Amino acid sequence: MSQRADRLAAALGESTARMQSLLRRYLAQKGVSLSQARTLGTLEREGPRPLTELATLEQVSQPAMSYLVTRMELNGHVRRSSDAGDGRVVIVSITAAGRAVVKELLQRRAGLLADHLSDLPSGEIAALEAALPALSHLIGGLEGRRTVGAVR
Repeated sequence: MSQRADRLAAALGESTARMQSLLRRYLAQKGVSLSQARTLGTLEREGPRPLTELATLEQVSQPAMSYLVTRMELNGHVRRSSDAGDGRVVIVSITAAGRAVVKELLQRRAGLLADHLSDLPSGEIAALEAALPALSHLIGGLEGRRTVGAVR
């Protein structure tokens, strides 16, 4: 890797870590854990998933995911069902209430960011806009896909 790529990688890593930390604190103030928000977002994007696959996607153990799903089920955000082909497999689906939570969190996140973006000079806003396609391509590569869906 070139020195330029090394510097950019370090700066992007630091920036994304700081952004995630700030958003995590914001979510916590709203009563939603990052794990809950991520899992609901995954179910909203990917559709119903076996609990074991969901644990893998979210990079947590199966018991941790089972506990998380139980908490979200009690809140009415997800529902469990049995796989039609194998009754031992638990399928997790997002509910209408869970979709409403995702929508609200995305709107609040967008509002939070928009409030602070409006404080930036127009040149910096334009630079961020110009970087979005490259960031999307980079994220797609990291995820093993060519591109990422629309920026929320």
